[in-house]
Amino acid sequence: MNENKTNINWYPGHMAKTRRLIAEKYPYIDVIYELVDARIPFSSKIKDIYNVIGNKPKILIMTKKDLCDEKVTREWVKYYENLGCYVLLLDLNNGSDYEKLISLTHEIMMETQEKRKEKGLKDKEIRVLVIGIPNVGKSTLINRLCKKKVANVGNNPGVTKELNWLKTKSDILLLDTPGILWPRLDQGEVALNLSAFTALKQEVIPIDEVAVHILQKLNDYYPTILKERYGISKLKDIEEAYEIIGKKIGAMKNGEVDYDRVSLKIINDIKNESIKGVTFDRK
Repeated sequence: MNENKTNINWYPGHMAKTRRLIAEKYPYIDVIYELVDARIPFSSKIKDIYNVIGNKPKILIMTKKDLCDEKVTREWVKYYENLGCYVLLLDLNNGSDYEKLISLTHEIMMETQEKRKEKGLKDKEIRVLVIGIPNVGKSTLINRLCKKKVANVGNNPGVTKELNWLKTKSDILLLDTPGILWPRLDQGEVALNLSAFTALKQEVIPIDEVAVHILQKLNDYYPTILKERYGISKLKDIEEAYEIIGKKIGAMKNGEVDYDRVSLKIINDIKNESIKGVTFDRK
């Protein structure tokens, strides 16, 4: 199994381009929707994005509420609220959660709209920038707000490539952006969490390292899931764990474990939402 530890310097050109385009659109933006994955609400937050988006009103949207450990994630909600953020924990499949987002957006803009009324002007269409790392649900959110498919949805990073203004039915105009990652990632907790939840392309970190990271997190925080899903009561030896899983799923060759198949099985269990109710980031 691959145990090499390397640093990641992964910043594709289209992400650098996105930052430049956001800076150009900045004067026209009223509110920012910053999306993070509720299962990794720290790891999936763009570290230096405030250098680009400045002081515009922001709503931090924690997506995939239905997949996270809500008790743990709500500690992160409080953490970001204490930093002065508007925070919404949102289930992308729940229509009433979208109504909360629309309501909060109009509430934030209320003072601006009232000033326009005093001048005899109509309410303005609210221009919202939607940002987030790859695969946090931006396209799903946009399609639901627009009530039709206007953005491509995919369970792989890098689906959206351009900046597009999109109309909704709620007097809100959305500016969709490609997923953004910061210029440098050190291969540590954050990078492994991002890989575990498919925010990084699969070739960025060796799949065995990602799979072992998932097993270790389940062992530390969710031993019941580890036992029920893989038949492992306690993660003591990785080779032994892989053998148990390999036999369970039929990933053996001539009595030897097919490590790649086992690793992909573990990763895909997260990707395909077979494993739910987990949050890997901890306060």
